[in-house]
Amino acid sequence: MQRIERDFNRFRRIVRGQIKGNLRKYMSQGEMIGRQGRRMVSIPMPQIDIPRFRYGAKQSGGVGQGEGNPGDPIGQGEPQPGQGQAGSEPGEHILEVDISLEELAQIMGEELQLPNIQPKGQKNIVTEKAKYNRVRRVGPESLRHFKRTYKEALRRQLSSGTYDPQRPVIIPIKDDTRYRSWTDVPAPESNAVIIYMMDVSGSMGNEQKELVRHTAFWIETWLRSQYHEIEIIYIAHDAAAKEVDRETFYHLREGGGTRISSAYKLCNEIIDARYSPEEWNIYPFHFSDGDNWGDGDTDLCFKVLEQELLPKSNQFCYGQVHSLYGSGSFIHALRKQFANHELLVASEIGSRDQIYDAIKVFLGRGK
Repeated sequence: MQRIERDFNRFRRIVRGQIKGNLRKYMSQGEMIGRQGRRMVSIPMPQIDIPRFRYGAKQSGGVGQGEGNPGDPIGQGEPQPGQGQAGSEPGEHILEVDISLEELAQIMGEELQLPNIQPKGQKNIVTEKAKYNRVRRVGPESLRHFKRTYKEALRRQLSSGTYDPQRPVIIPIKDDTRYRSWTDVPAPESNAVIIYMMDVSGSMGNEQKELVRHTAFWIETWLRSQYHEIEIIYIAHDAAAKEVDRETFYHLREGGGTRISSAYKLCNEIIDARYSPEEWNIYPFHFSDGDNWGDGDTDLCFKVLEQELLPKSNQFCYGQVHSLYGSGSFIHALRKQFANHELLVASEIGSRDQIYDAIKVFLGRGK
């Protein structure tokens, strides 16, 4: 059994190394999103073989046999053209390895060097946790309290006069054995809410929404590892904003213009109505192609951010995806206005390869 556990732990270390080494590829391809279960995720990777000797066919000669002179390089002869027939040898297979979302988040944090988040909100849900603060006479052997057992045996031998200082051998009997025990104590848990906002106007196509969906998967994976519970709100907007469910959020497409301030106002209304900043850790994420309606709407966005959203949020994140139809100007105005603000971060996500860098920007401050 110990050998099985040792081999299994070695295999898990190899898998972790494979995932860490190819994390950027997994983030860009989005293969894991369609393979996730309730608390597990399936990761495709090349089959891992343990190194071993491979022997040639019998009667094929040995080392140093055959034609040639000393010093000639060892080769396989002239390459022969293929005959176009089906082969009989197995090819490379893809192995799917299941790991928990918690372990995936740990690997992600190590590879991206993400700091653990210091929660801002106070207690929200009180749960029961076991605290080992008692000792009793019965229990499983795994919880045997060796120090207390030794003391009981020593006390018994001293009181009965069987203790010999010249030969201080302490032999516990069944009545001497003590076990650690626990009591359930209330423990406050910090919770968080993620508020996703996305432009769903005509300039945002399916590829842009896929970028947002892949980015959101990694955001949620990390934040779920940092908080006891996560609630997620979805806001879709063009010239007007509305709260929708997850399915609608990623597949809705409108044909109107874009007014970003409508999403920021609705986000602020939801926070005021449901999520007190004193009790919740609030993470608004906004994704768009950088297009915004004129007539001072960008200035209105800045006003809502500065006066309402930023003071209430742990951090506000803006991700700008590339679109052939979007102007891409909003991120430049945002960075100029909030250049030195520690609670606002912005990143461009021009392609799937840039998801890795965007996640590091969004989550790298430990807010």
